[in-house]
Amino acid sequence: MNNKRVVIGLSGGVDSSVASYLLKNEGYEVIGLFMKNWHDESVILSTECPWLEDSYDAMLVADKIGIPFQTVDLSKEYKTRIVDYMFKEYSLGRTPNPDVLCNREIKFDLFMKVAFSLGADFIATGHYCRKSFVEIGENKKIFKLLSGKDKNKDQSYFLCQLNQKQISKVLFPIGDLKKSQVRKIARDLKLVTAEKKDSQGLCFIGKVSLPEFLKQKLKSKKGEIIEISAAHNIFKNYLKDHNSKSLEILASKFSFNPEDGKLIGIHEGAHYFTIGQRKGLSVGGKSEPLFVIDINVRTNRVYVGEGKSHPGLFRYALKILKKDIHWIRRDLKLKIGESADFDVRIRYRQPLQKAILYQTKEELYISFYKLQSSITSGQFAAWYIKEELIGSGVIN
Repeated sequence: MNNKRVVIGLSGGVDSSVASYLLKNEGYEVIGLFMKNWHDESVILSTECPWLEDSYDAMLVADKIGIPFQTVDLSKEYKTRIVDYMFKEYSLGRTPNPDVLCNREIKFDLFMKVAFSLGADFIATGHYCRKSFVEIGENKKIFKLLSGKDKNKDQSYFLCQLNQKQISKVLFPIGDLKKSQVRKIARDLKLVTAEKKDSQGLCFIGKVSLPEFLKQKLKSKKGEIIEISAAHNIFKNYLKDHNSKSLEILASKFSFNPEDGKLIGIHEGAHYFTIGQRKGLSVGGKSEPLFVIDINVRTNRVYVGEGKSHPGLFRYALKILKKDIHWIRRDLKLKIGESADFDVRIRYRQPLQKAILYQTKEELYISFYKLQSSITSGQFAAWYIKEELIGSGVIN
């Protein structure tokens, strides 16, 4: 009998439901804890109220499995740490990743503190992720964060900001399973969540129209949509002899002026858009879809290009400022002047891309072997060695 106490984040979804059952089956003393993260009446996120349904489902699952169940209200902290941060980032023309932030700021910080106050030895989540460790000397372990066995569901990217202490205290019960296996266990147990769809949209809140969400705090402001031709010299110059160009040049965003293109429409606010966005431009008459290739919130202009292969969408490199670099494996951290090969992804579910990381005094540069589409400020780049997540950082 395992007498360790585990507090699991019971979200009302199938993954955490099955994770709870597996833990209890292994002999852990399991407590289910549902996080209530939103009830700010000043910002209407949805006509639905998904957290009520989710909390009820979580309670039914806890009852079925036979574990204690509690609810904790973290909505005040969620608003400060996630929602306010999102508004600020969008107002600056950046695109934050709320899922990564939720894990760093809520699940593995506030939730963890609540769990420990309940006497937990570990917390657990329903992430498709795994962990292991290597022993360094006597009584010292370095923990490794590994991708989930189910490559289609691997969620390690969302945990790219965790640190050694957090990883040492978390369990991932379904990390070795495929989604189909998780569904089967839930069906066999006749859990209410067995056929429940995976959650979409904002972390912990549910499906939300992002433009509607942003309009609650960021006022509409009409501005120009300017189309840039794929034949513009700025792209030719960027691609020409790119191996001889500095990392700073390769990692810099394209910068446009109105005279570089032609006015083709009006938008409601540059801060509502993100690099690579296709929908919401409301400009027709093109043989291929238009994609956002640059936004300028200072001048309130949105620059677009026609087609998903438009050169304005692609860059060879990105940079991460010193303050935004995070190493999970600090023992593998690059020193100033060092470089090393890693596999990198710049968005969830993107196949890993071969790249070289260069550490300078003030920045970390990531230089890819192949052009990358839609490198977006505010998103996270995460670097791996095979299955292990080594570090991450906010794209500048």
